[in-house]
Amino acid sequence: MDKNSPIGVFDSGVGGSSIWQEIHKLLPFENIIYLADSKNAPYGNKSQKEITALSIKNVEKLQELGCKIIVVACNTATTNAISILRENYDIPFIGIEPAIKPAALKTTSKSIGILATKGTLSSALFSRTTSELTKDISVVEIIGEGLVPLIEAGNLDGPEMVELLEKHTKPMIDANIDYLVLGCSHYPYIIPQLKKILPENVKIIDSGEAVARQTKIVLQSLNLLREENTKPKLQFFTNAETDTLKFLLNEYADKISVEKKDF
Repeated sequence: MDKNSPIGVFDSGVGGSSIWQEIHKLLPFENIIYLADSKNAPYGNKSQKEITALSIKNVEKLQELGCKIIVVACNTATTNAISILRENYDIPFIGIEPAIKPAALKTTSKSIGILATKGTLSSALFSRTTSELTKDISVVEIIGEGLVPLIEAGNLDGPEMVELLEKHTKPMIDANIDYLVLGCSHYPYIIPQLKKILPENVKIIDSGEAVARQTKIVLQSLNLLREENTKPKLQFFTNAETDTLKFLLNEYADKISVEKKDF
């Protein structure tokens, strides 16, 4: 595999671009190809069989585009399909799971909240990880029903979003949580709204930085880090409209290309 080959990233839509930002920040010279499978978003309410089939489709497209490593920037796809992907494809995979461990270690109220999709919360991997880490802790798990479609539409702070967030966070606030774990790569885009609703002492954790660090570690171990001080090619492909991706990545507008593509 060539060092100049791109990092591949895929998500059920635009949300994984929050993970892309962390990877690009840590590895600014790497070529990256991002697939936004927005046509099939959200993955969270689909069966494991459907999620696995969609993940395979995305992986095969990224392999076709010559990627050297694939980041599954979707909690639902990771928790439901990554073991199958690793068994079937000879390429390194980086997954993304809710950052339960730091929340469980740091909580002083012994109560944490997890906001995630149904597909993540109902998966065997999530269940196993949570039970191992939270033996003496109260965990309030909330399905973020309705959030992904609003984020996919670029609606981050409208009345409908605020109303949904108030409803989803109420049981957590009532349970006196001091950490909120975001279990969907779309959700970092609504952190500003969550901060307005949650008590000031509640800290919000997402997995983006950890995923970027792990990506770097794996590339280093395989001697696949790209040479520094070389301009990267940063490509985004979506199978739906391009407006939301362009809106969310506006600060990178002069560095990236965003294109509609069937896959």
